[in-house]
Amino acid sequence: MHLSVTTVVGSLVGLTGVIIWRVREGRTAVSTKKILMPPLGMATGFGMFVVPAFRIPWSWAGIAFLLGAMVLAYPLLRTSRLVRQGESIMMQRSNAFFGVILVLAATRLLARGYFDSILSVQQTAALFFVLAFGIIFRWRAEMFFEYRRLINSQS
Repeated sequence: MHLSVTTVVGSLVGLTGVIIWRVREGRTAVSTKKILMPPLGMATGFGMFVVPAFRIPWSWAGIAFLLGAMVLAYPLLRTSRLVRQGESIMMQRSNAFFGVILVLAATRLLARGYFDSILSVQQTAALFFVLAFGIIFRWRAEMFFEYRRLINSQS
């Protein structure tokens, strides 16, 4: 398993960015826009599949999406929830939340080393994009439904 220094540094920079973003985001009230914009913004990444080098078989994409949505999203769902604080709805994370993020990042880095040896770099990127989209889609969908329940219970 050979990972380039660029891959490791890039992954660490991305991880740091995600952690900083999540800390900042956790300090403000949750809204429908804040829940739905990340997956909608991320969905623009599907444009990569216009380029033939990024294309993967539909079955691989389906498996990656389902693995992300059904398995890898689960720890995020278990370590974060929405709570009402006065008139606001806030994200409440357990102390394990950032540990889960670190484990997911390490898993991705280690798996990438394997997949890069059997797939092109572009196909590996596409596969992990679909996997990550499955994670964020499920997590944010569950968060949206929880948010709607909290909003409706206030009425």
